[in-house]
Amino acid sequence: MRWFSAVGWRHGVAVVALLFSLFPIVFVVSAALNPLGTLSSTTVLPRGASFGNFSRLLTETPFPHWFLNSVLIAGVSAAASVFLSALAAYAFSRLRFRGRRPGLLALLLIQMFPQFLAIVAIFLMFSTITELWPPIGFNRSWGLILLYLGGALGVNTWLMKGFFDTVPRELDESATMDGASHAQTFFRILLPLVAPILAVSGMLAFIGTINEFLIANVFLTDTGAKTLPVGMYGLVAGERNSNFGMFCAGTLLTAVPTVLVFQVLQRAIVTGLTAGAVKG
Repeated sequence: MRWFSAVGWRHGVAVVALLFSLFPIVFVVSAALNPLGTLSSTTVLPRGASFGNFSRLLTETPFPHWFLNSVLIAGVSAAASVFLSALAAYAFSRLRFRGRRPGLLALLLIQMFPQFLAIVAIFLMFSTITELWPPIGFNRSWGLILLYLGGALGVNTWLMKGFFDTVPRELDESATMDGASHAQTFFRILLPLVAPILAVSGMLAFIGTINEFLIANVFLTDTGAKTLPVGMYGLVAGERNSNFGMFCAGTLLTAVPTVLVFQVLQRAIVTGLTAGAVKG
């Protein structure tokens, strides 16, 4: 009893939390392996479990196109968003100019309003853009990327600015004395030192973009141009029971790029923090 009151109850809480977090994953895996394509299974491993839903998803639907579209859009949008946010954070942290404080407050205030509130105005704008320049109009990946970049400056800029503020200004002054420009100081000195926040911002931007549905559902209407959230929604929008097995199979495959990005950036975060601690 002494062991349980001191340590044992923590193990019990950990087991309950683990079971609670694993239940949705087990549920999705069970439905994905169910050959009937429905949720009606009385056991964790359904009878006749197979990878038929995965095969049907890859051969009977444009899932590979949706997958590539999502990875391309999320990857390019995340990289460009991190780059733009880093430039803005460097300017707000290191430079002194008129309108600096109102600009920071404006960025914070604008982020309080979701981007989809302007969906009507965006739709009208891109209707005209599609007629004048189709490559960046509706049903085009580059048009959607530009649309996502419209909200790139926001919370990430504030996070990066706070991280830039922790870097000693003596480094900038030393670089300036050696003849380095602002661009050289930014790319060669500051960016390697703020690698952890770049990794975190990139991970959040990638996850947020690859899971975005509302704007992509309005912007993308052609079957081959859809992203994963929009395409997967179409599988269960009508006949839910017949396609739910493929939907769950697609959900598992959709998690692959997110997990890979998390693992890669997790190493970058640990490496950046360790290097910073050694240098300090």
